[in-house]
Formats: sequence, C-alpha cells, structure tokens
Amino acid sequence: MAKINNASDAARGKRIEERENMADAARGKRIEERENMADAAKGKRIEEREKADDATECGVTCAGVDNADMQNLRGAQPEQNAQSGGEGDAANAAGADNADMQNLRGTQQEQNAQSGDEGDAANAADADTVAGLQKELKAERDKYLRLAAEYDNFRKRSIKERETRYGDARADTITRLLPVYDNLERALKMECTDEAFYKGIELTMTQLAETLENMGVTKIQAVGEPFDPNRHNAVMTVENPDLGEKIVADEYQKGFALGERVIRFSTVVVAN
Repeated sequence: MAKINNASDAARGKRIEERENMADAARGKRIEERENMADAAKGKRIEEREKADDATECGVTCAGVDNADMQNLRGAQPEQNAQSGGEGDAANAAGADNADMQNLRGTQQEQNAQSGDEGDAANAADADTVAGLQKELKAERDKYLRLAAEYDNFRKRSIKERETRYGDARADTITRLLPVYDNLERALKMECTDEAFYKGIELTMTQLAETLENMGVTKIQAVGEPFDPNRHNAVMTVENPDLGEKIVADEYQKGFALGERVIRFSTVVVAN
C-alpha cells in the first residue's frame, strides 16, 4: 500500500511539473512577442524622426514642415496605437496568466480531491483487511485452544491408562505367586523331622515375603478385626461370646492388597 501511495504521489508531482513548464513556456513566448512588437514600433518612430530632421536641414518650406508635422502626427498615432496594443497584449497576457493560475489551482484542487478519495478508499481497504486478519486470528486462536485442550485430555488419559495397565500387570503377576505363598505357609505348619529341610522352606518363605513387601504388597489384617466386606470374604459364622458382633474369629486364607487395591480377599469366619 505504501508503494502504491508513493507511485501515485510521484505521478501527480510529474503532471503538476509538466503543467507548470507548459505555462512558463507559453508565458515566455507571449512576452517575447510583445517585446518584438515594441522594438519594431520604436524602430519605425526613430526612422520617421530621422527623415523629418533631414528634411529640416535641407531647407524645406513651412508646407514641408507642416507635412512633416502631419507625418509626425501620423507616426505618433501608430506609436500610440502600438503602445495601446502593447498594453492590451500585456492585459491579455495577465488575463491568460490568471486563467492559467486558476486552471492550475482547479487542477490541484481536483487532484487533491482525487487524492482524498484514493486515501479514503485506501483507508477503507486497510480497515477491511485488518478486520479480516483479526477474524482469522480469532479463528486460529480458538482452534489452538481446542487443540491444546484435546491434547491435555489425551495426555491425562494416556497417563491414567498406562498406570492402570501397569497396576493390572503387577496385580496379575502377584496373584499368580500367591498360591506358592499359600503352599509354603502350609508346609511350615506341618511337622518335619528334617531340620535342614524345614529351615530351607522357612528361608524360601521369608524371601518370598520380602519380595512381595518390596513390590508394595501388604497382608490384610483379619483375625480380631471388624468384618469389612471390602476386604474380607466370609464363608462361615460362629457364636463366640468372647468376641464382639461381626468380629473375624478365624482366617482360612490370607488376603493381600497392592496399595489401596485388594488383589485377594481374606477368607474368614465371622463371629456372632
């Protein structure tokens, strides 16, 4: 837009300069013509005066003098006519100059009005362009915000799914090891005459318990605790006056939890 305005200003200045040069050339030509006419009239008068002087020196008569006077009078009339013509030409030239100046002012006013219209059109075009760019910017910003929100939801969902899959895999692995734990626990409850064999089973049980503990697995407390359906699986009820109502009296199978997640319920007997 700045380049278009500069080109328009340059063309406008060039046109004004050409009009001024044409006006100056016409004005100079008219002045030269007036000077030539004045020089011609002046030369004619001088010539007539010299002729009159020659006639006087040669002894012309009064009639000749009268004739010379008449000729001088006739010469004065063309001079006056030439002077009047020069003044008329000057007046005409001044009028022409005024007309040229008025035409130039009118042209300048027309160009200024045209420039104003072009400026208004350019401003309107710029305003439309700015409005369009602002609309596009708003649309792109809304698109970016929606994309950012979708990506944030996807990231959170991916993290949650990954943690869920990891927790499921850990829980499944530990669940498959629990029967080994149960069998070692039963073996330790049996009588054994081979002390070394019993010691080996005990060491294996200790190592497995430590491994489960390091993996975040904890035993669910059962005997003597209030019955909790979220952690205990009751298979029998007994009457025991020594225990309160809904207190776990015995445990058939130990339960385990991985953090807050129960991976196996405790199988218990509930009193009262």
